[in-house]
Amino acid sequence: MRRERALRLAMACAVAAAVLMIDQVTKALAVAQLTGAERIPLLGDLLGLQLAYNPGAVLSLGASQTWLITLIGVGFTVVVCAALLRARTTGRALGLAFILGGAFGNLVDRLFAPPSFGRGHVIDFLAYCDLFIGNLADVALGIGGAVLVLDLLRKSSRTRRAAPARRPGLPIRPATRNGES
Repeated sequence: MRRERALRLAMACAVAAAVLMIDQVTKALAVAQLTGAERIPLLGDLLGLQLAYNPGAVLSLGASQTWLITLIGVGFTVVVCAALLRARTTGRALGLAFILGGAFGNLVDRLFAPPSFGRGHVIDFLAYCDLFIGNLADVALGIGGAVLVLDLLRKSSRTRRAAPARRPGLPIRPATRNGES
C-alpha cells in the first residue's frame, strides 16, 4: 500500500512539474514572439494567439488587488498540496496534479513577473473568441477539474453497483453477530 501511494505521489509530482515547465516555456515564447495589438488566428475566430498581461484573477476580476490574489494563490496551492498528499486514488492524484501545476504556473507569474514581487501580472496568450485570453496554466486547471469530476463520478458509479439491491418499502434489518436475522 505504501509503495502504491509513493508511486501515485511521484506520478503527481512529475505531472505538476511538467505542467509548470510547459506553462513557463510557452509564456516565455509568447512574450518573445507576440504583441498585445495583433491577434494571430489559429482556428478562425474561435482560438488565436494574442499577448496580454492580467493583473487580476479570472476575467481580470480584482485587477486592483493583485497582492490579495497572490496571497489567495499561495493559500490555494498549500491546500492543493495537502489534498494531494491525502489522495487515495490515481484519478484524484492526477486531477490535483494538473491543478497544482496550473496554480504554480500562475503563482510564479504573480510572484516574479513585473511590475513587482507579489504583484506580478499573469502572462496570457490564448485568445478564446472575443471572450477572454488565458494560458496553459488555465487549461491545466480546467483539465484537473474535469479529471476530479470524472474520478468522483466513477467512484459514485462503483458505490452504487456495490450496494445491495433493495426493494422500495422493505425495511433494512441490521445484521447480527453470527449473520442471523
